[in-house]
This record gives sequence, structure tokens and C-alpha cells, in this order.
Amino acid sequence: MNGVEPGTPCWTDLATPGLEDAKRFYPELFGWTGRVSTVPDAGGYTVFYKDGRAVAGAGPPATPDQVPIWSTYVATDDADLVATRVEAAGGQVLVSPFDVSGQGRMAVLADPAGAVFSVWQPMAMRGAELFNAPGAMCWNELVTPDPDGAREFYALVFGWHAEDRPDGSIPYVGWRCGARIVAGMLPRAEPLPTDLPAYWTVYFAVEDTDATAARAAELGGTILVPPRDNPAGRSAALRDPQGALFSVSTLR
Repeated sequence: MNGVEPGTPCWTDLATPGLEDAKRFYPELFGWTGRVSTVPDAGGYTVFYKDGRAVAGAGPPATPDQVPIWSTYVATDDADLVATRVEAAGGQVLVSPFDVSGQGRMAVLADPAGAVFSVWQPMAMRGAELFNAPGAMCWNELVTPDPDGAREFYALVFGWHAEDRPDGSIPYVGWRCGARIVAGMLPRAEPLPTDLPAYWTVYFAVEDTDATAARAAELGGTILVPPRDNPAGRSAALRDPQGALFSVSTLR
């Protein structure tokens, strides 16, 4: 899978004021190597590789007051059209579509409940080169207090169809894009901090969720939700030393 089919999450990156610390934390946690962009205005943007294949990026925040955040990028054939649809559906265009050094065209957007996501129109850079393997992105999930509103919004923006997929007592939803389930959604639930708005979280596959969570804590991170089993595998929600939220999962 090349991950660039329109409507499919294709890339993730971290915006953080602690870029140097991120370049220490994540390689130690996931076995990544980093390559810093030589483009003068890239601000030290770093692409992380696992086994020689690009899996994620990290760079400085877009604005001084931006909180550290992992972003989900959804592939599109037309970033400008998606931005128009977002506004028409009641969302916000936080950063209007712009070209990224010939690599692609992107925009930063938010749904009506405040969940921030990005779109990527590929040029030279098509997206991540590895998925669903240890150290690579394996899932993207919307956590929101307004699942009904999200169903309508993402259908209008990406043509996604929400499918109910019961997960025990949790009303879990899978987002279908064509023949594939490409992401998930669940309502806000304890024990996540109540100060978090609606948000998209990125899952990275790991060999051992429990060991990775423990290692994250050793490296200065925080375990938000301890490892627990779910139908897809075993996962945990973590925060890095700067406060960026991400999740890890051992896939079945």
C-alpha cells in the first residue's frame, strides 16, 4: 500500500517547540533515524525513517502559541477543493493551501468540534513509505464529543461513510473510503484529560505495547492510558516530554 489514495491518511508529522528533544525521544523509542531538511525556510524540518523508509516528520510550530501536536494528513487530489468543502461544512481553514518546496500542496483544517487535521496533495513527496509495521503509522482516530456532527462533516469533506463497529461497550465507528476502512472515531471517554478538545490521534505500530509505554516513561514521556486490549490488538495512549499526544499499538 502506498497510502496516497485520495481520502486515505498518508502522512503524519509533529509540530513542537522542542524539536531537538523530539529528535532524541522518538528515535530512542521507535528506532527511527532522522534526516534534517536542507531547504532554508524549512525550520529544521526532520523526516524520520524506519529501515530506510520515511514514516513521519517533525518541525517547529506554525505559531508561537501552538501546542505540540501530531497531525494526521489525508491524501487528496485537490487541497484547495477540500479547503472549500471544509468551510462549507462548518469547519475552519487554519492554514490556507500552499505549496511545500515542490514536495506537495497542503492545508491545515479543523472540523466544527475543533479537531485539527491536514490534507496533502502529493507532488514529489507522496507520503509515508511504510505503514502497519513496527515504528510506522498504523491507524488514525478521531476522538470527539460530537460524533453525529463528525459523521456529516467528514462525509461532505472526504466522502467518508461512517460504519458502526461495536467495541464492547464503546460505540466505535470506522470511516469507510471506497472499499477500505481508513480511520476510526470514538466519543470522548475517560481517563483522557478533560482539557483536550476534539482531536485526531496517530497510532504507531510497535512490537510490544507494554514495553514501549514503559520506555516512553523512562525517556521523559507520560502514560495517559495504560496498555489495554482491544479488537485490533493492544494499545496505549502516551504523551512525549513536550506534551504531544500519540498512541502505540501491537497489532494482532
